[in-house]
Formats: sequence, structure tokens, C-alpha cells
Amino acid sequence: MQLQGKNVTIVGLGRTGLALARLLKAQGAHPFVTEARSAEAVAGAAGELSALGVPCETGGHTREAFARADYIAPSPGVPPDLPVIAEAARGGARVLGEAEIAFTLCRSPILAVTGTNGKTTATEALRALIAGCGATVDLAGNNARPFSEAVLADPPPQYTVLEISSYQLETIRSFRPWIGAVLNVTPDHLARHGTIEAYAAVKARLFAHQRADDIAVLNAHDPRVAAMAPHCPGDVWWIALDQPVERGVWTDGDVICSHEGFLAHTSDVRLPGRHNLINVLAALAMTRAAGFAWDTVIEALRAFRGVEHRIEHVASRDGVDFYNDSKATNIDSLRVALASFDRPVVLIAGGQGKGASYDGLRPDVAGRVKRLITLGEDAHALEAALGEVTPAMERACDMADAVKRAVKAARPGDVVLLSPACASFDMFTDFEHRGRVFKTCVNEWIMETATS
Repeated sequence: MQLQGKNVTIVGLGRTGLALARLLKAQGAHPFVTEARSAEAVAGAAGELSALGVPCETGGHTREAFARADYIAPSPGVPPDLPVIAEAARGGARVLGEAEIAFTLCRSPILAVTGTNGKTTATEALRALIAGCGATVDLAGNNARPFSEAVLADPPPQYTVLEISSYQLETIRSFRPWIGAVLNVTPDHLARHGTIEAYAAVKARLFAHQRADDIAVLNAHDPRVAAMAPHCPGDVWWIALDQPVERGVWTDGDVICSHEGFLAHTSDVRLPGRHNLINVLAALAMTRAAGFAWDTVIEALRAFRGVEHRIEHVASRDGVDFYNDSKATNIDSLRVALASFDRPVVLIAGGQGKGASYDGLRPDVAGRVKRLITLGEDAHALEAALGEVTPAMERACDMADAVKRAVKAARPGDVVLLSPACASFDMFTDFEHRGRVFKTCVNEWIMETATS
């Protein structure tokens, strides 16, 4: 892509928009940023733009911001069909997402992972396995490190691992991972994509531009993911639990196998839950397909302990274990979190709902959750859906109150689990903020009880 001298309008001044502005400036382009939030809300980022010499507007998107654009780059959180963007596209501007622009400038082979749930765990595991083999590797994308920022690294890493979302896949045109994986497709972001079928089609775009010598890794248990296989241009590898596959990686009891034979023991995976096992299988399949030294891969696997805010063990006190699963921002995430424990659970859930019904959680909650503690905007909806299958239920006013109530309800052998099934924006900056507050409250309680 020839960017020098081109006018690029970036829509949205978050981490991704700011990183893209830096990348475009380095390529000799003329970026302009338009942001719907007020100047006060984005003062810090606007100051960084000013230091780069990049102009911006705040408080809304004007037609003037798009009038001379050669390219329009909506940030992942910005719907690409905004009327002002659609109007500019009709006028000849090309709409390309940050992932597409960064891809054209990336100098490393890309291993990319998408899916409704598990992306972060799978990509963190993949990075750890590659790094454990002595290779330089960068992890970026749908996380705290934008792809554009990683592309600016000099020298470039030997490999780039990408966590990529449906929002990013919407605006790709030539993006092509050497090895790509889809973990699962379950209802999420339907307010943006409309239907589960449309959502699955966007996820399948991960493979749209692969070639015959590229590799697609698919979850054999997910019918929407399995249906992508006939449309993958490259070699297809499968991942499965307790189910042999023609080509790929699967478990057989306590053994992890591939079509080439024994690979590892399931005890080499140190993360709780079958959902985490499938995430790790994806990382193992990708490293196996890439040809990394296997003994070294397994050494790195044994050292991998998981990711913050994903069923993260926080502390133990008086026989009670506390787990932070703040990343559980949808119903399926809560479902897999509950399935990870065979002990009574005191569950803290609630937040900003995504419009889905909680009724489907009843079989997962029944017999597992001894007390439900709700908080946030959707507290009433959770209570209405789950009250009949929960032995006890109460509502908290904030996270500190929720932890106090959970501690009071828990007994030795129980698990206190924060797994909200909701977004966090009603009470917190993001799910990381929510998880950190939970951990602070737990640790403060432990300190108080230790000195009392």
C-alpha cells in the first residue's frame, strides 16, 4: 500500500487510533483524527497527537473531516457503516481498518487467533510457546498493544501473534495470516452484526485471503467453525477434546495427540477448565504446524500460568479460593467458568448487559451456585432469570459490598467467583479495571482478617 502523501481520516481516538496515526506519520501520510467524544474526554490522547503534528477534531464527525480523504480508517469500536463514512466511501474514499493498514506494512509472519471467547488465553499461550523456543515474537491486536504499534518495532520480531476481533475483520481487504485459528462462534456483538450467521461470516474472513501453503486451525466441536473448512484455501488442522481428527491436535484421556503421534500430557496444561484446554490445543496446533522444536514447546507449556482476569486465581483464605474472571463479558464465558469448578460457587455477576437472555444459564447455575450476588445495571435481569434455581440471592451496591457479602456466604471448600456475564462500563472503565477492583477488595479483606 502506497501511503506517502495520502490523506487518511482516522475515526476514533483510542489506543488504536493513536497508534495508527504514529504509523501513518512514519510512512509519510497525512493523518487526521475525528473523535465523537469531547475534547476534555480525550485530552491526553489529543495532546499526544498534537506533539506528533497530527490535527484532530472532537465532539463529533464533520463532513469536512472526510472531504479530502484517500483512505478512511474507522477504529474497531466504530461501525464502518456510519452515514458519514458511507457518504465518503461513495465519493471514492477507501475504507480500511487499522488491522488492514498495519498488515500491509508488517515484516513478520503472522499467526492470528479469533473467536468469541478464549482469544487472549490462546494468543498469550502461543506467544509464550514461541518465545520459549528462543524466537523473538510480538503479541498485538485486540489487546493493550495495537497492531500498528507492533509494526513500528525495529528490528521487527521473527513472528507476530495477533488477537483479532470481528470488528477488526470487518474492514480487512487483503489481510492474510500464515496460520489462523477460529476457536468458537457464539452469540455476541449481535447489536453490531445483526445475526449469528453474519457474525460467523465475519469471523470466517480470517481465512479469506489465505493461500494454499497457509494453515487454518478450526475447533471440531463448534458447528459454525467447522462449517468454515470447505472455504479455507489452505491446509486445515483441527482441534478437539476426546475426539480423534484426521489432521490436527486432540486429547485422548490424559494424553494430547496429533496425527503424528504423542505430543504431551494434559497435566502439562496448568490452566483450569476444558475451555482452557481447547485454547491451549489451538496454540499447540499452531506451533506444531509452524515446525517449532517440540521438546522446547512443551517446556514452555508447563511454565505457562494463564492470563490476568481469565479465571485468575487471586487468593486463598480459610479454605476458600477467590477467582477473578472479569473478562467474562458474555453468557458463554460465565457458562465455561462455572464448568471449571466441581465445588460450590459463590458467584458475583452483573454489569452492563448486552441484550441477551440469561434464561439459558439456569442449567449451569443449578446445583453449582450456592449464592448469587448481583450488581450493576443488569442485576434485576439476572435475578429474574436465575432466582428459581439459586438457593440464595442478594444484591450488592458496589464491588466492595459484593466481596463482603461473598465472604460472609462462603465456607471452607467453596469458590468465590467474579464472572459477570456482562460488560463493565456501567461501573468501571473496562473489564481490567473491574478485575483489579475485585482483587483489591479481596486482598484488603485478607489483610484485615490477618491483623484482626
